[in-house]
Amino acid sequence: MDVQLWPQGNRTRREFLQGTGAALAGAALVGSGRKARAEENEDKVVRIGVVGGRFGARFGWWREHPNCVVEAVSDLRPERLQHLKDTYQCDKGYESLEKLILDDDIDAVAVFTGAPDHVRHCVACMDERKHVICAVPAGCHLEECEELLDKVKETGLTYMMAETSYYRQGMISARKWWNEGRFGEVYYSESEYNHPGIEEYWIENGERTWRYGYPPMLYPTHNTAFIVGLTGERLTEVTCTGWAQEDSPFHPDNAYNNPFWNQTAFFTTNKGHAHRAQMHRYGAHRSTERAQWCGTEMTFALPHPHSVGPVIVHAGEQTERDDGGYKRSATALEPYEQTEWWRTDMLPEPLREPSGHGGSHTFLCHEFIDALVNERAPAIDIYEALAYTVPGIIAHESSLRDGERMKIPQYDEQ
Repeated sequence: MDVQLWPQGNRTRREFLQGTGAALAGAALVGSGRKARAEENEDKVVRIGVVGGRFGARFGWWREHPNCVVEAVSDLRPERLQHLKDTYQCDKGYESLEKLILDDDIDAVAVFTGAPDHVRHCVACMDERKHVICAVPAGCHLEECEELLDKVKETGLTYMMAETSYYRQGMISARKWWNEGRFGEVYYSESEYNHPGIEEYWIENGERTWRYGYPPMLYPTHNTAFIVGLTGERLTEVTCTGWAQEDSPFHPDNAYNNPFWNQTAFFTTNKGHAHRAQMHRYGAHRSTERAQWCGTEMTFALPHPHSVGPVIVHAGEQTERDDGGYKRSATALEPYEQTEWWRTDMLPEPLREPSGHGGSHTFLCHEFIDALVNERAPAIDIYEALAYTVPGIIAHESSLRDGERMKIPQYDEQ
């Protein structure tokens, strides 16, 4: 039996969680993984439409999920539309998102279009009563983010942002240890999203794409998710430094009037902790999406691109002398063999496969479908999405103001 999944009126997120019994699950298990499916809802089916023939084609697990059917696909380019049809073994295709969302057989839409179009496309989907999962970031401007939040509140529909860093295997491990209290207090954290060579995607068929000169800090979520998605803290202040290459042919001749290749932000959280976020697009470095968290009891570092694997550092009870003769804590270094969480019952059996962005794609697919089937808020809902996205918008503004320290607006539900 197929069950159409429509919203239950304009309830607040807190009421939604309490009404579905997800409050307990959310408090204990958000992001650490839930059981693969609830037996009482095993017959519910979400009929999804997938839009965006590049990144959208990397989520073939939609059709493998026991509670999901890929109803239709869409892309403006015929060759990409065909690629989507082949990927999802779906014969129903539309040449635009605007046409796809008029299909009454579709419950939800996966929006994998260009970043500047995310809010416009998500709002259009919700205007047609479709739930939405969208690629990052949530928006590129504060006004857009507020428009998206208002639309989610107005419709009561489910919105989820598909942030991959949240479900990287090392991040799942870190979240498990955080929930167990093993870090102690995480007083400092840092993240790096380095992507040299991104200019390869700036021009296609002789035309500039939306990525041409796009400011690094307007794509911040692969950094910010590593702290907000672990401890739940909010980033409240920032100072950011940008680096502009002299005589660059790309900067600032772009639609964003952006002069910077690289940006480095220093955030303060609502608990007074520090987080450094590195967003570098140019230079002699390797691509990476990683983080490390420094706690009073334990530090955990994700693999470094310079051939250093994941490591745990435990605070030691004994002391030693350094080469200067000063006494220090004798910490214990422990190499960590990463657990492959995608092999576990966190996922339905058909999805227990390695996937893109550190094994995150299957988790994103399951989290969205499971949230709809069980009528609960997804882990990365609108409030989490804005908590990941908005700090980068303010950081970019700070860099344009020579590193001025700026307050970050907060949008959590009151």
